[in-house]
Amino acid sequence: MGTPIRLIALIGEYVESFPPHAATAAAIRHSAAQLDRRVQPDWVSTAAIDTTLFERYQGLWILPGSPYKDMERTLWAIKYAREHDIPCFGTCGGFQHMVIEYARHVLGFEDAQHAEYDPYASRLFISALECSLAGREMRLKFVPGSRVACIYGAVSATEQYYCNFGVNPDCVDQLGRGPLLVSGADEEGEVRVIEHPHHRFFVGTLYVPQARSTETSPHPLVSAFLASVF
Repeated sequence: MGTPIRLIALIGEYVESFPPHAATAAAIRHSAAQLDRRVQPDWVSTAAIDTTLFERYQGLWILPGSPYKDMERTLWAIKYAREHDIPCFGTCGGFQHMVIEYARHVLGFEDAQHAEYDPYASRLFISALECSLAGREMRLKFVPGSRVACIYGAVSATEQYYCNFGVNPDCVDQLGRGPLLVSGADEEGEVRVIEHPHHRFFVGTLYVPQARSTETSPHPLVSAFLASVF
């Protein structure tokens, strides 16, 4: 019997000319080859998410490119994956929506909102960055012993960003009140990585790791995510 195929749902609104989307497909190829695993990624618009999603796919990658067509369906998919131990990876906009889902359904802030959808909301867990990170590379520090640090085999890294939104500094203390771990920050201490330590794979990064993947050096986070679906 050959190696089984695992199907990955790439959640977002695919735009061929958007560099992170092209980088995602390439990074999956790089890591699948490194792991010698058969992976089939399918783009799924947020408007097409329904209750059959998890009958078809063994993992979710929530991708850059928000605002999404349907925020509520996206949050439902993240919540289901979190509660049912289904591998879930969020990068850039995906990270931001993982934060919103967690704030609403674990921390109990039902009105937690994202400034890209409602900039005047009273409880913005995701707000506009004072300085855009789009196109920038920045140094990160990871919490020693965290899953992300173990995956990198290091407590620091340099990564690339495409975002204009991040965790509201006023909400950082609230974000840390549940089981979710803030496991990575930039040199100014701003939240850049989250993980659920008791989940098979539930990791969000504000940066775009797929942008630094190459055929000869697949990105370790992408490889770890793919490995988790087998």
